[in-house]
Amino acid sequence: MKILDRNIYLGPSLYAHFPVIRLTVDLGELEEWPSVRLGEAFIGGLAESLPGLAKHGCSYREDGGFLRRLREDQGTWLGHVFEHVVIELQQITGIAVTFGKTRGNGQYGQYDVVFEYEREEVGLEAAQLGLRLLHHLLPEEAGGALLRDPGFRWEEERDQFIRFAQRRAFGPSTAALVKAAEERDVPWMRLNRYSLVQLGHACYGKKIQATITSETRHIGVEIASDKEETNKMLGDLGLPVAKQRLVYDERAAQRAARRIGFPVVVKPLDANHGRGVSIGLGDDEAVRAAFETARIHSRAVIVESFLAGFDHRLLVVDGKLVAASKRVAGHVVGDGQRTVEELMELVNQDPRRGIGHEKVLTRLELDYQANRLLELRGLTKDSVPPAGEVVYLRSTGNLSTGGTAVDVTDVIHPDNRDMAERAARAIGLDVCGVDFLTEDITVSYKVGGGGICEVNAAPGFRMHVSPSEGTPRDVAGPVMDMLFPAGTPSRIPIASITGTNGKTTTARMVAHIFKMTGKVTGLTTTDGIYVDGHLTVTGDMTGPTSARIVLRDPKVEVAVLETARGGLLRSGLGFRRCDVGAVLNVQADHLGLRGIDTLEELAKVKRIVVEVARGTAVLNADDRLCLEMAGHTKSEHLCYVTMNPRHGLVREHIQANGRAVVLEQGMGGDMITIYDHGQHIPLLWSHLIPATLDGRALHNVQNAMFAAGIAYSMGVALEEIRHGLRTFDTTYFQTPGRMNIFDDHPFKVVMDYGHNPAAVKAMVELSERLEPKGRRLVVLAAPGDRRDEDIREIAALCVGKFDRYICRRDDKLRGRESDEVPMMLRETLLAHGVPEDAIELVPEEQRAVARALEQARKDDLLLIFADAISRTWAQIQDFQAEGAPRAGEEPSRRSVDLGERLGGGRGGFETGGFEAGVELIRDARGVRVAAGGEAD
Repeated sequence: MKILDRNIYLGPSLYAHFPVIRLTVDLGELEEWPSVRLGEAFIGGLAESLPGLAKHGCSYREDGGFLRRLREDQGTWLGHVFEHVVIELQQITGIAVTFGKTRGNGQYGQYDVVFEYEREEVGLEAAQLGLRLLHHLLPEEAGGALLRDPGFRWEEERDQFIRFAQRRAFGPSTAALVKAAEERDVPWMRLNRYSLVQLGHACYGKKIQATITSETRHIGVEIASDKEETNKMLGDLGLPVAKQRLVYDERAAQRAARRIGFPVVVKPLDANHGRGVSIGLGDDEAVRAAFETARIHSRAVIVESFLAGFDHRLLVVDGKLVAASKRVAGHVVGDGQRTVEELMELVNQDPRRGIGHEKVLTRLELDYQANRLLELRGLTKDSVPPAGEVVYLRSTGNLSTGGTAVDVTDVIHPDNRDMAERAARAIGLDVCGVDFLTEDITVSYKVGGGGICEVNAAPGFRMHVSPSEGTPRDVAGPVMDMLFPAGTPSRIPIASITGTNGKTTTARMVAHIFKMTGKVTGLTTTDGIYVDGHLTVTGDMTGPTSARIVLRDPKVEVAVLETARGGLLRSGLGFRRCDVGAVLNVQADHLGLRGIDTLEELAKVKRIVVEVARGTAVLNADDRLCLEMAGHTKSEHLCYVTMNPRHGLVREHIQANGRAVVLEQGMGGDMITIYDHGQHIPLLWSHLIPATLDGRALHNVQNAMFAAGIAYSMGVALEEIRHGLRTFDTTYFQTPGRMNIFDDHPFKVVMDYGHNPAAVKAMVELSERLEPKGRRLVVLAAPGDRRDEDIREIAALCVGKFDRYICRRDDKLRGRESDEVPMMLRETLLAHGVPEDAIELVPEEQRAVARALEQARKDDLLLIFADAISRTWAQIQDFQAEGAPRAGEEPSRRSVDLGERLGGGRGGFETGGFEAGVELIRDARGVRVAAGGEAD
């Protein structure tokens, strides 16, 4: 068995709406060895190694179902067994995952194994360990001797894996806070390998690190970390505290102990979790030894009076006590028969005890501190304590060192409650742990004595959420209520936009509409991430990582996320749900890649954004595959978009008070109209939207309709939608690579990134509707990773529509030979009757564009399908055509307009007419967003 491939899905994907890992596993010859043939020794060994498999229901959906499946009929195959092993391995570390799915992928012996995970590294490590365990258990005749690792020791490997998982897991406190967030529908993201977590989206985000929160004051943490200063502040308020002295050497420690009076406590000034603390010290020698221990953790050491009584942790959140726990140091109780070591092993058999934070209690250990405490009592690990005698192995009651906790929240005296709350407010901590020593927590400290020995920033929650005895307390809930009071938002509106064509332009339209409303918008596109119109990250940013960048940005108030097929297939979505999910179309593109071979399979991928939409699903009613997605959404509303005012299904939807955006013909042109709850709302004439080129660019009419439907469904006012659409154009600075028109040459140039048949068809039809007086020329290309039939269709769509054809390739060959794509385009054109002398083969993009620009004449229309967008636009701008205006000559109206928008007056820039304006445009092109922001 071996793992051939893997995908880590961060969010909703084809397989589940939560994080999963997909592994492609090759069984090889083991395909001929189902579980029944592997035999009872294999099945029994597996059940013995992982007893929890007995709880797996599998297809029987009852305990024992999986083991029953292994033994019945032919049994099951090792791909399926591997799935259950990986899930169970995660479960033994305390991770509550249950989902798995295994399917053959069509290749002999190969299976796609999908399983749920919480932490990526742990899921992958579980897979590796699971593979080794299965190899170890295989019988000799199935190849076990060849696959088995002779150094494999299951128990050691298991325990190492548990520790590995725990080092990467949330601690109990962070886990409790994340659970409380999920219960309140507050989104969260882990920000590092440890306990730094963002709660809420973007501008509503709050951060926690364990129990330190965004609201925790630094000065409060500093004061709490200084035990001497804390003691003095609380004492000045009349609160009960121990007498203290701060010392820096052992002689000073001994003098301080004598002045305070034995017994004393010695502890580091600024350590935590009970590290370096020694209590009940009765002489100078004990103080000297304790000082050396404390100095390991802190240069300064505190000597304080010993307060008799039980150690209590009082947890205060936002000024209110929410839980109280009596902590008992790790210990054993003698029975008159067993040694201390044997009693410790007996205690560790408690199923509630585990390694580190694996379980609610931690295993006891015979380490330096335990042996020191035994030595002080004249005992060793081999001593046999009398029956009923308590032998302490720790001096503090911390759960992390084997202590136990008893909840006493319901019985704490009101005076003690008030004392803890006053202490927390005095130090200035929003989440505060007050350590209080007293014989009886039910008696007021004013009567029964006792005192505060410490105040803790970032107090642990484990003793409260999982006490050894008593009622578990929801202590994370009050923290969440403090960070997100009732009625406070934690999510920003999210629009996820997908489709084969038009998604970039539509996303930019929606972002522009929101910007016009004054909202700070985070936009992800194929050319980068924009925050408030400024380009912050360049590159193809249409996957889950870019979505998370936007959702982490503290400025962002609305997220508009272009969501591409590639990101969905590689890593899923970067969010669990969106307010609006829009699918513009499903057309032939990228077929034959990543296991997606048909339009129906592609539609299933794009449907994911509709499946996770909760507010509105916006669907293209003119596309059958989009229309079928309506049955897969759980959104509150369904909004259809159609350019056919006589669409029967949409008509029925409108009559049922549904929502739709319809293009309706009128005397004045085509009107984009919104229907909602029986209302008929004329929005805007399509020809008034600059991006539609007076209504002739029908694909952008449709994009504008989708933008209107999305914005309306997100609560944007009608007038603001109108204003946004009327101020959105297709200049390079607003929509780079999307129908960019350059009019400053004697001929017109249209540049577009169209790279699939549907996109090419839209641009070819536009070139006809533009009706140039001269010739039509085209620079034609196709990506190398497209199917042969798609490349030929791109060429066929151009047949008879142009007078000159220049065929090229992209810079990245994507698996093709150097001239393979342009030759295929040329052959298709010839096969459809295009004259040979009308076709030119110029493989390299820059040369092809230069050749086309040189051939274009006055009144011609040149359509360039570009791959390197920035470079090609610069080439178009820089080209000096015959008859073009020189420096000092009157520029075209379009150039003047652009110059004005970049800061100049109607006559050009003050620094020297239009030539200076051109230079500014070129500078802006280098930081694309600067000019784009101006244009917005």
